[in-house]
Amino acid sequence: MRISTSWMYQQQLNTMLDQQSALAQTQNEISTGNAINVASDNPTGAAQVVQLSHILAQNTQYGSNINAANTRLSTESTTLTTVNNLLSSVNDIALGAINGAMSSADLNNMATQLTQYRDQLVQLANTTDGNGQALFAGTSTTNTPFVSNTSTGAVTYAGNDQQSFTAIGSGLQVASSDSGSDIFMNLAAGNGSFVASATSSNTGTLVVGSNSVTNTAAWSAATASGPVNDTITFGANGTYSVTDAAGNPVTDSSGNPVTGSYTDGGSISFNGITINMSGTPNAGDTVKVQSDNASNTQDVFTTLNNMITALQSGGSSTSITNTLNRQLESLNQSMNAVSNAQVSVGSRIDTLQQQSSAYSDLSITYKSALSDVQNVDMASAISNLSLQSTALQASQQVFAKIQGTSLFDYLR
Repeated sequence: MRISTSWMYQQQLNTMLDQQSALAQTQNEISTGNAINVASDNPTGAAQVVQLSHILAQNTQYGSNINAANTRLSTESTTLTTVNNLLSSVNDIALGAINGAMSSADLNNMATQLTQYRDQLVQLANTTDGNGQALFAGTSTTNTPFVSNTSTGAVTYAGNDQQSFTAIGSGLQVASSDSGSDIFMNLAAGNGSFVASATSSNTGTLVVGSNSVTNTAAWSAATASGPVNDTITFGANGTYSVTDAAGNPVTDSSGNPVTGSYTDGGSISFNGITINMSGTPNAGDTVKVQSDNASNTQDVFTTLNNMITALQSGGSSTSITNTLNRQLESLNQSMNAVSNAQVSVGSRIDTLQQQSSAYSDLSITYKSALSDVQNVDMASAISNLSLQSTALQASQQVFAKIQGTSLFDYLR
């Protein structure tokens, strides 16, 4: 077999090129820190890198969504706490006003305080998040969901009744907004089941106090055919009878008309409800009893406006007390709505925190797996670089000696 000079040169060249290529790849791995820089380096590993990188990017996006939702809900929680404190202050003022010893000046001062609280409540209801989006507008883009009439104090709602949701996982969403109508507007009137109110035209000193459903089954039966709209009418010496909206007598479980005699500080019970009263009614005085329904609601701003009007009216102590008693019931419904919203928001924040913690743990796991596949072993790579560099230098030195030899060297 004859070995030509050109073949010898080509073989040496190929060997050095291969060594240079391996050396260049090792240098690239060390400089980038990656064992896989192109898919051809490791097709299987490259596919794993793409998959793990996609999962990490997805988790990062979910993490950003969680942070944004958490910030918004935390702002909402703080706002609701402030609202609850404000309503508690309103409650204290109204209770203090139910005092016959209060002068007109005292009542007007209280009305001024309530006016300030009402205006502050409107501002709180229009609170926005860090992006300028209203917290209590539902999914509406309006920045002012609650619009106040400066002359009457009445407040209208310009948002909607929906909730916006934020994706925090595959198939997992959390509500990141709330409808202001559920918290401030569409609230059950009275005690949440019915409203018992003394008629404004009454001439006696009758005051309607606390009232409640004491027999759920009887009340359910009374409202089964539709909303209750009954009237208690007083006669002489505290006698009374009860009629429905059509003027027909309301009957008890035995079919007998509901009648009786009331005395100061007593109560009247029928259809599973009990109404506590004080004072003395005159003949012809009435008390209206209306069950809660879709149309029998009252927003919190109207509650405050009714309190303000009563305190500024200059009316009798009986009239003011009756009005404030009913508004205190509505105020209690408002405070319950705020408390329920706080519980809901707190539960969602807890869900976000748990999900965020889960993603933190998963990110560590996925990053470790990605590092195992993608990152180069520096100690091994540096060792290989030194070995490959030495081998290349040796090949170059050997080639330099071989290419400098000839037959004349051998003969000499």
